[in-house]
Order: sequence, then structure tokens, then C-alpha cells
Amino acid sequence: MHRPTPPSAPAPAPAPLNGPPRRVLVVEDDPTVAEVVTGYLSRAGYTTEHAADGFAALDRAAAFRPHLVVLDLMLPGIDGLEVCRRLRRADDGPAVPVVMLTARGEEADRILGLELGADDYVTKPFSPRELVLRIGSVLRRAESAPPAAAPSAALRAGDLRADPGGRRADRAGRELSLTAREFDLLVFLMRHPGQVFSREELLARVWGWEFGDLSTVTVHVRRLREKIEADPAAPRLVTTVWGAGYRFDPREDELPPEPGPLEEGGPLL
Repeated sequence: MHRPTPPSAPAPAPAPLNGPPRRVLVVEDDPTVAEVVTGYLSRAGYTTEHAADGFAALDRAAAFRPHLVVLDLMLPGIDGLEVCRRLRRADDGPAVPVVMLTARGEEADRILGLELGADDYVTKPFSPRELVLRIGSVLRRAESAPPAAAPSAALRAGDLRADPGGRRADRAGRELSLTAREFDLLVFLMRHPGQVFSREELLARVWGWEFGDLSTVTVHVRRLREKIEADPAAPRLVTTVWGAGYRFDPREDELPPEPGPLEEGGPLL
């Protein structure tokens, strides 16, 4: 059984989040791993609960109402992928962010988790400190709010509209069900029409990661296309520039007028 790698420091940095402590549900069947993770999270200022199998995870998620779930893929009862799938099907509020823990080396498992809506993943053996930092990053992104002037700066391209202030997007008046990362990716691309961004650049500027698996970007682009493109197999809005990256490419007649000073909206960093 893989264990977290020994820490280089006795405690992680405090969670860089304002307001009351965030609730984190740790779903892990190995008691040693669960103890280490919940201990680090508690010392970083989070309120934690633990579930040791898939069925208990769904019960605790309903009762505990976590702000984020740390989810092992290899679980008794029902596995982590099914738990993630059921959490994503919940219709009683915004989807809870999920950070996956996996001991599996196959890229397909990680990609499947991302396709189900997981926001990040950490492969065992892992550093508990890094996991805490990743959790803080996911929560900041999920809870981020733009400056006061930004709610008026809705972004439009034809019948596609994104509201950074309300963190909502719709197409032809129909609201789109986007995860936090999908929404941030859409807003970033819409704010930079016609510009090509490599996967490395998107990972840094949307995810805030200086390193990571580039397939994370590939999966999120594919998921975003499935939700905003008329034909995801032949995308017209988010196009691939082979050997270079991706570009948001609306037609000229779909672009909004040049924004005023209050409508600029900076890049998501």
C-alpha cells in the first residue's frame, strides 16, 4: 500500500483562504493515509471528516456538506470513480470540488476521473504538504470572485455568454453546467480571442500550476467543447492550432464591441 511521502517540515503552510474554516471530506480506506491527510488538513485550518468506503462517502457528503472532497479511487463498496459520478449527479447545489488520490499509474484512470469532473488529482505516494497546497488552490479557484467592477463585464461571442461576476455561462439562453475549472478556462479564452495558448501556458494561467500533467488541459478542453460547441467533433469556437495549442476563435460578427475601462477584466492568474 502506498503511503504519503515523509514530510520535509512538521506542518504545512496555513490554508490561504479567508472566512470560516472550509470543510473537507477525506475518503480513504487506508487508516494511516487518512490519519496523515486529516492531520495535515486540520493543522492547516480545515474542518475534516473521514469516510472509509464509497457508500459512507456519499452518506457523509450529504450530511457534512463539504466544501471539497479528497477522494481515493480504490475504495471498498463502490469505487472512487462511481462516488465522483454520483457527486456530480447531485442536483441540490453547485458541484463540490473533488481532488482525487490514486495509486494507479495508468493515464486512462486519471483522465476518466477528470472527465467525470474531478478538479485535480495527486498520485500516491504523495507529499501531504503538496496535497494541502493543491486543495487550497482548488478552493481558491472555486470560490474566487472578480473585482467589484467585473460583474458588469459579461463576455459574449454570438449566443455564448459568460458572466464572471455570477460565475454563470449560457448559450442561446440555456445555462451551461460547467465545473469551476471549465468555467475559468472558458472565461480566460473568451478574454483573449484569437490568441494561441499552449497547454503549458493554460496550466500556469488557468490552473496556477508551474508543473503538472498536460493531459489535464486536454481533458478540460474536450469537456468544454462538449458543452459549448454545436458539433464537438468539429469545434469552431475552441480550435486546435496543431503544434502550438488552443485558440478561442469566434467569427468577427460574433465579437462584442470594444469594452470600456470598467469592462476590461484582467487575466485569471
